[in-house]
Amino acid sequence: MRVDAVSSAAPTAPDAAPEQAFRLAGRVKSRPRATRLLAAVSRHRADLLVALICVMLAGWLTHGLWPDPSGRILALNPEDQTLYEWFLAVDARALLGDFNLLTDRLNAPDGVNLMANTSVIALGIVFAPVTLLLGAPVTFALLAAANLAGTAVAWYLLFHRTLRTRRFAAALGGGLCGFGPGMVSQTNSHLHMTAQWLVPVIVWLVVRLLRAADPGPVAPDETGRTRPAGPDRRRMFTSAAGLAAAVTVQVFIGEEVLFLAAVTLLVMAIGYAVVDRDLARRALPGFAGGLAIAAGLALLVLGYPLWFQFAGPQGVADGMFTPAYFSADLSSWWTVSPLSVAGSTESARLTTGPAEYNTFLGWPLLLVAVVCAIWVGRRRLVFACVVAGLVMGALSLGPEVVLGGTKTALPGPYALIGGLPVVDGALPMRFALALLPIVATLLVLAVDRALRSTGRARRLVPLAVGAALLPIFPTPLPTAERPAVPEFISGGHWRQCVRPGGVLVPVPLPTPKEPWPMRWPTAANAAFGLPEGFFIGPYGRGGTAAMGTYKQPTSALLADVARRGDQPAIGDEQRRQAARDADFWGASCVALTDDAPHADSLRATLEQLYGPATRLADAWIWRV
Repeated sequence: MRVDAVSSAAPTAPDAAPEQAFRLAGRVKSRPRATRLLAAVSRHRADLLVALICVMLAGWLTHGLWPDPSGRILALNPEDQTLYEWFLAVDARALLGDFNLLTDRLNAPDGVNLMANTSVIALGIVFAPVTLLLGAPVTFALLAAANLAGTAVAWYLLFHRTLRTRRFAAALGGGLCGFGPGMVSQTNSHLHMTAQWLVPVIVWLVVRLLRAADPGPVAPDETGRTRPAGPDRRRMFTSAAGLAAAVTVQVFIGEEVLFLAAVTLLVMAIGYAVVDRDLARRALPGFAGGLAIAAGLALLVLGYPLWFQFAGPQGVADGMFTPAYFSADLSSWWTVSPLSVAGSTESARLTTGPAEYNTFLGWPLLLVAVVCAIWVGRRRLVFACVVAGLVMGALSLGPEVVLGGTKTALPGPYALIGGLPVVDGALPMRFALALLPIVATLLVLAVDRALRSTGRARRLVPLAVGAALLPIFPTPLPTAERPAVPEFISGGHWRQCVRPGGVLVPVPLPTPKEPWPMRWPTAANAAFGLPEGFFIGPYGRGGTAAMGTYKQPTSALLADVARRGDQPAIGDEQRRQAARDADFWGASCVALTDDAPHADSLRATLEQLYGPATRLADAWIWRV
C-alpha cells in the first residue's frame, strides 16, 4: 500500500521522473543497509555486552595508571615498565622510517638486538601513532588493559563459537583465561606475556585445519564401495595460511607465549589421538602436511629475524635465567594469589616476585575443576585437557620439586627437557600459565552441560564454579607516583647538545636494577641513544646471555660516587680514561640533573673529569 501511494503521488513530468526514481532507489538501498547494521548489533548484543564487561574490568584493574600515565607507575615491578616503555618508543620509530632489529638507541656503541629481547615489536608498531602523539606511558597503560580484555574476549568467542557452548559458560571460561591469577600477575609490566589474544585464534586455526584434513568415516558410494570423502584441500590451505600469519605476528609479540601454546597443543593432540585412533589414522597425513605448509609459509617471513635473534649481532642463543630459581613451588598451586580478593601477602614468598603468581589457582578451583572433569564424562577433549594440564603443571615445578620453600631433592619432570635448545628460554614456572585455558575449558564444558540439563545440576554446577572462582577474583594493580622527566628532556633542550640519533650520557648511567635514565629517551620518542642500560645481550661468560653489559671505568667511577657520595681523587689518568670512554660511547654530551643521587658530589667529579659545566634548563651539561 505504501509503495503504491508513493508511486501514484510521483510527478509525471519527464524531467522530474529520473530525479524521483533516483531518490526512491537511494532510499530503498539505504534502508536494508541500516537494517542489516541494526540486525548485526542485535544479533551480537550479548557478545558485545561480554566484551564491554571485560573492557570495564580491565580498566578497573589498571585504573591506578590512568590519572596520569606519565606520572604513575606499577609499584610492584617499575623496572620492567621502564624497559617496556622504552621498547614501545623504539618500536614506534618504524612509523618514521627509523627502525632496525639492531637498535643503536641503547648500549652505545654496540646496540641491542631487539629479537633477543622481549621488545613486543608488533604491538609497538601498531600503537606507534599513540606513542608518537601521547607518549609511551599512555601506550603502555592502554596495552596493559587491552591485553587482559582482548585475551578474555578471544577465549570467550572460541568457547562459544567453536565448542558451541552457552554464552554464560563461555563468558566464565573467557574471564578465567583473561583475568586469572597468572595473567593479572604478568600484567605487572610483562606485556609480551599478557598479549595472548592471538592464542585462541591459533587454536581455532589448528582445529579448523584438523577438521579439513579429516576425510570423514568411510561411506558407500553409488557403486556400493566404501571410500572416505577425502580432505577439504582448499580449507586446509586457507587454514594453514592463516595459521602461518597468526604465528608470524605472535613471534613479533611474544615468542614465549607461542612456545607455551605449541607445547600445550602438542600434548593435547597426543592425548586426543590416544582416545580417538580412528581420527588420528584418517587425519594425520593431511594434518601434518597442513602444518608443514604453515611452517614453510611462516619461515618465509621469520627465517631472517630468527637467524638474527640467535646468530646476528648482539644475538644470544640460550636463556639467561636459572631454571632451578624460576620454578614453581608445589604448595603455590593450592594457594590463592596475593593479587586476589582472598589472597594474603604472606603467600608471596612462594614465588620469585609479584609478576610470577602463575600457579596460584587456590584449592577451591582445583577441586571444582577435578570434579567437573569427572562429571562431564569420558569425552575426548576432557581427556586431552587433563593430560595437558598434568604435563604442563608438572613441568612448571622445574628440575627439582620445592614444597613450601624447601627443596625436596625429588627430581621434577622439567629435568628431562632442561638444556634443550629454545626450552631454556622459557621459565619453568610459566608453563603453569597454560593451566588457565585448560581449567577454563573443563569449567566451560561442565557449566554448559549443566545449563542444558533440567535437574539439580542446572543450578548446582554454575554455583559451584562461581564459588570456586570468587576467591581468585583479581584486585586492582598497585601503582605509585614517579618523578617527572627533567625539563632538560621534556622541553627539548637536549637538542642543543645532542643531534637526533646521537648519544647522550646521563649520570649515573642506567643499569638493569636502576634503569630510570631510560625514561629520558622514552620521553623523546627514542630520538637519541644511551650507553649501557637494561637489556639482554651476549655479555655473560663465554658470550652467553646476560642482563646489561659491563661498565666502562668512568661509568663505574660515577656509579660509586652516586652510591656513596664520596668524591674520588681525580688525576690525569682518570681524565684520559674519561675522554676514552666518551669516545668509545660516541657521546655528544654528558648530563646531570638536580634530582640525581648525591648530585653535588657528581657535579664536582664531572667538572674534574670534563671541565666546567654549562647550565641548561634543570641540567648541567658537558659537551664532550
